[in-house]
Amino acid sequence: MNIEQLISSFRAAGQGQVFAFWDRLPAAAQQELLAQAAEVDLAEVERLNRTLVLKSGGATADLTDLSPAPYERLPVNGGSSAKWAEAQAAGEAALRAGRVAAFTVAGGQGTRLGYDGPKGTFAVTPLRKKPLFQVFAEKIKAVGLRYGRPLHWFIMTSHANHAQTEAFFVQHKYFGLDAGRVHFFRQGRMPAVDFAGRILLETPGTLALSPDGHGGSLRALHRSGALDLMKAEGIDTISYFQVDNPIVRCVDPAFIGFHLLAGSEMSSKMVPKAYPEEKVGHFCIQRGKLVVVEYSDMPLAMQRETTPAGDLRYNAGSIAIHVIDREFARRLAGGSMEKGEGRRENEGGNAEVPVLPFHRADKKIATVDAAGQPVKPEKANGVKFEMFVFDALPFARNSVVIETGRADEFSPVKNAEGVDSPQTCRDDQLRQFARWLKAVGAHVETDATGLPAAAVEFSPLFGYDAATFAERWQQLPVKPVVADGLYLE
Repeated sequence: MNIEQLISSFRAAGQGQVFAFWDRLPAAAQQELLAQAAEVDLAEVERLNRTLVLKSGGATADLTDLSPAPYERLPVNGGSSAKWAEAQAAGEAALRAGRVAAFTVAGGQGTRLGYDGPKGTFAVTPLRKKPLFQVFAEKIKAVGLRYGRPLHWFIMTSHANHAQTEAFFVQHKYFGLDAGRVHFFRQGRMPAVDFAGRILLETPGTLALSPDGHGGSLRALHRSGALDLMKAEGIDTISYFQVDNPIVRCVDPAFIGFHLLAGSEMSSKMVPKAYPEEKVGHFCIQRGKLVVVEYSDMPLAMQRETTPAGDLRYNAGSIAIHVIDREFARRLAGGSMEKGEGRRENEGGNAEVPVLPFHRADKKIATVDAAGQPVKPEKANGVKFEMFVFDALPFARNSVVIETGRADEFSPVKNAEGVDSPQTCRDDQLRQFARWLKAVGAHVETDATGLPAAAVEFSPLFGYDAATFAERWQQLPVKPVVADGLYLE
């Protein structure tokens, strides 16, 4: 499409204001605006305006026919040790065969942490102050060494942090990984609109664009060519996790095994909710499909329901850890649609393909007035569109949910202080290290919460979970004394 055709298409769609200041822009700024405009799917924007922005009454969550989702319990909580052992063996076989890749969603900045830079570059470990990316790199390297097949690692960045992220890996020599197996690609973007559905300008020469949400990771995998690369490399299983959770098991053989043995297209991990009002999504079954109901959509009365035994009825909390089948991701990447429609014809006009819904988020969006002067709104003045990866679950066949221990796998870094902060994450890492030490018989002094008196840290290359740590510990000819500053690699 040439320049005239592109501008005409926006005017025909009622979005001509995007080029309101075209004649006053220098040539370089015109080219930037054209490049941004070319990213916009005007038909998609029209659908979203019709169904999410201009629709009277707004979107409401469908809570009919809900029941709690079943899940595979950990053996310590009554699950079958034999089933977990079988799953572990199946996952290990897949890793030895090179069928698994790691996938990190890392488009965020450290703004909420008071940190200027990509969140993945934020220092997070107790002693060595390793950045998040290094923690994951060492875990992925350790798994590759253990099973004799180095893994590919796919990292989804954003337009805001892509260059910085790539430079960070180059600066640190990819933390010991093969650079040819670390792949970066950008997340998609969506234009923000005002409450009348008109695409907003951030400046006279730039659109108000924002990332399309972690659900956009599936179509970003497809559009970037990552899925084709996986196919060429014999990878059919994607281990998905987000960048803010350093204690996650990036590649968990048992989880992968449960997924593969069930013939699942998308599987998930859950943790039992800490309390009824905890702000996590809820795994539920709705008309035979696995869904996640956000805490903001589930009435408090439902969140507080209990079983006859006194346990929470809706107990399975979503923590954004998934295993995804490669070709399922490709199928879901065929398009995106507003919530409520759920299906769209493919390019041939015949077969229907499942597509992820968009969600509406009213936000304060920096823009310009009719004269091109900056406007910094004091209240929400427009709508951003985003997708959630868990919305893929209802489309997946044979979905599996497995339990994991919160203390073992979920301590995100989101806020500068308080809950889910660097301090709480540091303490959770120390508690984890202390549990591992106690399990192998080492003397460790801890307080009532399990926090050790001595600050210690273990590289994932020494042990990335309790089992691998114990194995390596037993191999030490002389066991170290647990004291401040103990670091093992």
